[in-house]
Amino acid sequence: MRILIVNDDGVQAAQLPALIQWCRSLGEVTVFVPKYEQSGKSHGFEIKRPIEVKKMELAPDLTVWTVDSTPADCVRMAVLGLNKTFDLVISGVNRGFNLGADTMYSGTVAAASEAVNLGMKAVALSTPFDYYDHATDHLDQVLDFFRAHRLLEQHDFYNVNIPASPRGIRVTRQGGPYYSDDFPPIGDDLYQPKGKPVWADSGDLSLDTDATLGHGYISITPMTIDKTCRRVYQDLKDRGL
Repeated sequence: MRILIVNDDGVQAAQLPALIQWCRSLGEVTVFVPKYEQSGKSHGFEIKRPIEVKKMELAPDLTVWTVDSTPADCVRMAVLGLNKTFDLVISGVNRGFNLGADTMYSGTVAAASEAVNLGMKAVALSTPFDYYDHATDHLDQVLDFFRAHRLLEQHDFYNVNIPASPRGIRVTRQGGPYYSDDFPPIGDDLYQPKGKPVWADSGDLSLDTDATLGHGYISITPMTIDKTCRRVYQDLKDRGL
C-alpha cells in the first residue's frame, strides 16, 4: 500500500515521526507537510506565487518533503507536482479536535478532502490538545475497526476524532458548531481572535460532537466533498425544474 501523510501542524509536529513509523507497518510511506503551521487554513491553496518544496531529514531514516503552503497544497504538490499517486492519504494527527461544523475550517480535513477530490481514499485524524502525546496509541484500534467493517471499501473519506482514554468507537454524523470566536480590540485598529467553546451536549451519540466530547467515544464520520443539497435538488427536479 502506498500511503501519503499530510498535516496542518507542519513539519515540527511532535507526533509526526510516530505516525510515520506506524504507517510504515502498512506499506510505503511518503510525507508532504507544511513548512510552517497552517491550522485553520481550510481548503486554501496557492495559484500565483511559486511554492518552495524541500526534502529534509526529520530524523535518521525519516525523510519528508516540506511545502511552504497550505495542507491542500501538500496533497496537490505530491500528486500533481511530482506525479505520484497513493492508495491512502492520512491527514494528521491534528493537535486539537476537528468536529461538527468546525470541520469546514480545518486544514487537516481539507487536505483529506483534496485527496478525495484527486481520486484517492483519505482519513483525517484528530485528538485533543492535552492528549496529543498519545495521538498514535489508538491507531491500531481504529485500523481494526476500519478493516472489520470494510469502511474504505464502502466509502473514500472519513473524519476520525480520538478523545482521551476512549471508551469505544461510534460511527457518527457531523454535529453543529464546536468553537466560535470573540474579537476583542487590542489597540491600533487591531482585534485579537479569542476562541471559545459553544458546544453543548444533547446526548445524541449519532453526532460526532456529542459522541466524542460528551461521552468519550472515538467518532468515525463518513464525509463527502459533494455540497449539493440532494433533498432540495430532488424536490426541484420532481417539480420539473
